[in-house]
Amino acid sequence: MNHAAVVIGDRIFSFGGYCTGDDYHTIRPIDVHMFYTVTLTWRTLPLPSTRCQRDVTPYQRYGHTAVEFAGDAYLWGGRNDSIGACNILFRFDGETLTWNVPAVSGSAPEARDGHSACVINKRMYLFAGYEEQEDRFSNDMNYVDLVSFAWVNVKVHGEPAQWRDFHTATAVHHVMYVFGGRCDEGGDMFTNHEIYCNKVAAFDTQSCTWSEPVKSSENMPVGRRSHSAFEYHGSIYVFGGFNGIQETHYNDLHRLDLSTMEWSPLNPPGHVPSPRRRQCACVINSKVYFFGGTSPKNPTNKVSANNPEADLIDRSDLFILDFDPSLKTLASLAVINYKLDRSVLPLCLKRELMVMASETPRLQASNG
Repeated sequence: MNHAAVVIGDRIFSFGGYCTGDDYHTIRPIDVHMFYTVTLTWRTLPLPSTRCQRDVTPYQRYGHTAVEFAGDAYLWGGRNDSIGACNILFRFDGETLTWNVPAVSGSAPEARDGHSACVINKRMYLFAGYEEQEDRFSNDMNYVDLVSFAWVNVKVHGEPAQWRDFHTATAVHHVMYVFGGRCDEGGDMFTNHEIYCNKVAAFDTQSCTWSEPVKSSENMPVGRRSHSAFEYHGSIYVFGGFNGIQETHYNDLHRLDLSTMEWSPLNPPGHVPSPRRRQCACVINSKVYFFGGTSPKNPTNKVSANNPEADLIDRSDLFILDFDPSLKTLASLAVINYKLDRSVLPLCLKRELMVMASETPRLQASNG
């Protein structure tokens, strides 16, 4: 949970994250897991074996971000319980599967976790998060040019989005759409009086201007943090998350149509993931891969305000939301759901059905 993932080709790479019971006081190299979307199998990559490799490998962390650019992954931020947050930019080579540290210029943003990142026009934009040194929420905007590797603090126009952490930022053309996250009545300082905003803040990277393009409506999703957001065919989709005021986890799916700027709830058929937060979502063609996260043990989806971690369980499952299922996929789902006879099917199809019917992963289809 609180891991970060990117798509490189037909593979998904998952970096680090928090797992209950693990040691986050000992400094060790970050773990990397690779998922083959063709065979639906995971592989754990070996840890660096030499001192030289370890020196350019990020330490194990959570609350970081990762983006893909030109076949490589760029990881920034996050924290470890021993030495805190980090502001070094790391690059993961998508061909050699090794780490390196690009030489950068300019002043990097303050070390933090719970921020967001997305790539627009060859730049990795970073917004908000919780700053380590100042011990406060942030709402600054920075980017690093992924060609020249120069850091820039962006001078913005308009009313900036509120200070927050564990929100999402989704890039669509030249605009970054920010949704959700945890704010506080104390502004940039954490006073334990949380706010969960459900407004959409849009940052135009060409004019460097903030705006609120979406009007309030009854179909807006409840404010939340640690959810997933992604773009598909001109709409932004939001799944899952957690609202600390309501002490509730979600497994709902909402769509924001960017042509009308209107929200609508969706109810795709299939086996819905359990309510959760801190999961990852990766889009490849017409499929969205959801994996990991944290769910409440209580079937009411409630967690105790006094000891929330005791009421949670880590998830290692994987679900696929298919926006354009093939006839083969729909037929396979029918075989599984109606327990039809498989004895006459070819061995390759039997194997595919076994994978689809297993506890991990699970597949569901949607018409959008």
